[in-house]
Amino acid sequence: MPQTKTALVTGGAGFIGSHMVDVLLDRGMAVRVVDNLSGGHERNLDHHSRNQALSCEWGDIRDLKPDASIFRDVNYIIHFAGIGDIVPSIEQPIDYMSVNVQGTVRVLEGARAANVEKFVYAASSSCYGLADVPTTEDHPIGPQYPYALSKYQGEQAAFHWHEVYGLPVNAIRIFNAYGTRVRTTGAYGAVFGVFLKQKLAGKPFTVVGDGEQSRDFLYASDVARAFLAAAETPISGEVWNLGAGNPQSVNSLVDLIGGEKVHIPKRPGEPDCTWADVTKIQRDLNWAPQIPFEEGVQRMLDDIEVWNDAPLWEPDSIAKATETWFQYLGEDKST
Repeated sequence: MPQTKTALVTGGAGFIGSHMVDVLLDRGMAVRVVDNLSGGHERNLDHHSRNQALSCEWGDIRDLKPDASIFRDVNYIIHFAGIGDIVPSIEQPIDYMSVNVQGTVRVLEGARAANVEKFVYAASSSCYGLADVPTTEDHPIGPQYPYALSKYQGEQAAFHWHEVYGLPVNAIRIFNAYGTRVRTTGAYGAVFGVFLKQKLAGKPFTVVGDGEQSRDFLYASDVARAFLAAAETPISGEVWNLGAGNPQSVNSLVDLIGGEKVHIPKRPGEPDCTWADVTKIQRDLNWAPQIPFEEGVQRMLDDIEVWNDAPLWEPDSIAKATETWFQYLGEDKST
């Protein structure tokens, strides 16, 4: 019988990370998780609480030492840990550079000490900025805000470790992941979090602009399967774009959820369309999405009660929360 492989998932109690844990355990691997629970939650892993193949350590990746026991005898490291959201990154850029860049370097050093078979970095499509679509991996880089910059610099660090130290690294630039267990607290951000609470509260959906902007939504379990493929492939030193390759408009999302809507101002620095060209990842990793958008949305609606304690965003509170966004990303940056 082949020896069981061990995977370490940083940010494994978070949204995508917890789906990654599901996929790895289903594959029969032993899984270790490190998470500081700033964005994730232990409840995301509660269904694995009796699984002896899962072990968790609650702490900050910036505190990890290369010889930490959590790295010992690990085959794969899949690195999701980090902080997201646009507005907080504009207001607290030092934190974002610290966690998303220096934290990544800490994990890279652990991976190097452990001589892992593969390090897979969760990169962000935000590195492209206002991109041409469909977006290929060789598109020029143009981050619009500190979060995007920090994620791209983390990616650059990973490939630098590949080039200098020979660490087997791959990276996947995630476009618009969605699904159950997405974060329900914190800053104003992802459209699903805003809309599902509004539906529970019987409030109109706050649609930015005319709602015809589209996003390349991909369900979290499909994201996780792609990361597993990137870990198990003999290929290294590659970056892939990851989306469904089938953008959906915000208006179509409103239609699926069902309810009234109110329009709020369009925001600077946001693309009208995100659309991953997935030709390369389909070819190299034999990956394809499995969850249709309509099914994924229904799964979230079936789980809508988790949004009971989420903040309710309305036009006035959104305007206040995004003041910094307009101030620093607007065309006139002199004021």
